[in-house]
Amino acid sequence: MQIGIFRERADGENRVAIAPPTVKKFKQKGFDILIEKDAGDRAGFSNQEYLDQGAKIVEPDQLLGSDLVIAINQLPPARLTQLKRGAWVAGLLESYKTDFTSYASGGINAIAMELVPRTSRAQSMDVLSSQANIAGYRAVVEAVAQYPRFFPMMMTSAGMARPAKVIVLGVGVAGLQAIATARRLGAQVEAFDIRPEVKEQILSLGAKFLDLKLGDTNGSAAGGYAKELSADAKAQQQAALTQQLKKFDVIITTANVPGRKAPLLVTEEAVLGLRHGSVIIDMAAPSGGNCALTQPGQVIEKSGVKVVGHLNYPAMVPADASLFYGNNVFNLIELLLAPVGQQGSASQGQQNLVVNFEDDILAATVVTYNGQIRWKPQG
Repeated sequence: MQIGIFRERADGENRVAIAPPTVKKFKQKGFDILIEKDAGDRAGFSNQEYLDQGAKIVEPDQLLGSDLVIAINQLPPARLTQLKRGAWVAGLLESYKTDFTSYASGGINAIAMELVPRTSRAQSMDVLSSQANIAGYRAVVEAVAQYPRFFPMMMTSAGMARPAKVIVLGVGVAGLQAIATARRLGAQVEAFDIRPEVKEQILSLGAKFLDLKLGDTNGSAAGGYAKELSADAKAQQQAALTQQLKKFDVIITTANVPGRKAPLLVTEEAVLGLRHGSVIIDMAAPSGGNCALTQPGQVIEKSGVKVVGHLNYPAMVPADASLFYGNNVFNLIELLLAPVGQQGSASQGQQNLVVNFEDDILAATVVTYNGQIRWKPQG
């Protein structure tokens, strides 16, 4: 079978769907790998590195006959219609807002990598977690770059600088990595989440849990995600946060509810209450932002406070982000090659990809198959 990798064309996207080490893994399964010329250039991978692992470097039109196209972002509609009927496409397909009619009518079998279940068995395929882990790290690096003071306490002959006070709002994978990174850099860190069960994780990283004492506002949902709070609960939370946030120098927000606009956590009043030079890193900017003043894709300043609305933190660490992403996809594609216990031989890679919809991972992620749309957004 032939795998095709196009160069990513989305604005600000530096990643590539497969890094050279992952090419070797697919080759061992019997796949032929065709990669568009210079597809890995912005991630730091040369054409020669791909050739050394057995891939072929080609022009884009030579990828149209691929049996499986692996991408990070959705293919442009014009490109999608050029793929052969029966081809597979795996990528981040934005399933909560995508109309998959064009996939089904074109006979494209689609795998939405963002729908990988949050289960132990699926951890090695969970691209959202692997990319969020990178994003949490890079968000703190961005905060360090934007903040006009030191993160750690510094004692010198010229004077002493106190450590930065950092708060992380939303403690999923990205939030936990942000906490850990800020702690490693010497900041004083607190964190808040509407899911009470994450308190232990926060404390285990050496940070403090910010208890707003809001009573019963449990925001836990199935699969470890957060759910949307009621209007009254959101109002209570915003009022309490507005008072608490004044003591922090850096605010990193990561709160998202799948398929919905990001919850508002940092009001304009809260921003105006911060001291001059403070920084807000709004990681929820792609879904509207957790801060009232966030402008997606921009860095703005209001009353001396910087509000950073970058849209793609993993693309700022493109080499490792590409490696992790490709490995996640490889682990999922293995499920399509053969029943458990019969994988691992190169000859299996020559077979057609076969879906067993009794497998919970495949049932969740295969959104179109044999001309039918299988995905139905919940809620």
